[in-house]
Amino acid sequence: MEQYTTIEGDTVDLIAYRRFGVTHGATEAILRANQGLAAAGTRLPQGMVINIPNYTVKKQSAAVRIWS
Repeated sequence: MEQYTTIEGDTVDLIAYRRFGVTHGATEAILRANQGLAAAGTRLPQGMVINIPNYTVKKQSAAVRIWS
């Protein structure tokens, strides 16, 4: 687990996207690793230190084409 210090304009989903390249799943992992973080609001205060958990991006399955 690493720590991250927020900058102006940071949101949890933006941090997740920057760190992992996805938001789905990664945002939830960050929130689980930081009890009470959601109470800080949508835009996090600058200078807040949060934990970034180890997270593995799950490979998405290929789309199935019904029609060509």
